Amino acid sequence: MLEQGKVKRQEVKMLNRKVLEITGVMNVESFDSEEFLLETECGFLTITGQNLHIKNLNLEQGLVAIEGLVNQLVYLDANSQSKSKGLLGKLFK
Repeated sequence: MLEQGKVKRQEVKMLNRKVLEITGVMNVESFDSEEFLLETECGFLTITGQNLHIKNLNLEQGLVAIEGLVNQLVYLDANSQSKSKGLLGKLFK
């Protein structure tokens, strides 16, 4: 949980679409080789790609590093109904 008055801070660093480092991560909601759903200090973040896997995870420091081919990073609108559960979830909205 965020302390009252604490400034939200998040850094997203990507190298050649192959390595992604994200700070400000509070929780990994779900993941597979094609999609990650992260709860961050700036909202829910969906990462899609191919052959994605966790390289480093430290929730105490709020750090996640992901390797694989990154295709897309999307912050989900707080008003959206679902958090995105892959292709089937998008088909049956």
